[in-house]
Amino acid sequence: MATTMAGDHHHRRSLIFTYGTLKRGFPNHPLMEDLILAGDAASLGPHATHLPHPLVLGPFGIPFLVDLPGRGHRVRGELFSVSPRGLARVDELEGVGRGHYERLPVKVEAEGGSGGGVVEAEAYFAHASFGEGLWRRRGEVGMSEYTRECAGEYVRRSERPKGWSFVEGVREFVSSSSD
Repeated sequence: MATTMAGDHHHRRSLIFTYGTLKRGFPNHPLMEDLILAGDAASLGPHATHLPHPLVLGPFGIPFLVDLPGRGHRVRGELFSVSPRGLARVDELEGVGRGHYERLPVKVEAEGGSGGGVVEAEAYFAHASFGEGLWRRRGEVGMSEYTRECAGEYVRRSERPKGWSFVEGVREFVSSSSD
């Protein structure tokens, strides 16, 4: 195919740290598989955040990384190298233009001591308008990994109630009591 083009665009690839439904074997991973097949993404294997970050579940078991470095745990996930075209598709899934998640810088390192040190990547964090609220709502207790058990609580977008608004729904969840 267009192998000549791949080299030109290689330097424009973004490093994306996935910690939730985009990981291998989780509900939204088929998107990453599509991107890998199209040459728009490559898996760089298991990584973890260099600093602790809060990782919490919101309504419908939706995972959120919260931009409060130093709180919570070092979070385990997977790193991908993604083309600009692939990034646009992931941004769309993550609702970046709709105030769901924000793509922000995060330092990560390879798991399993393969070296390479700390790498600058980006991750999809809970939008600032509710991120810290989610952390408080969850009693400031985070997880170190989004597991299969967590994924069991996840409700796909297509199965959420008709008319459920992501942003309003999350804000409502944040302001509800945590019993």
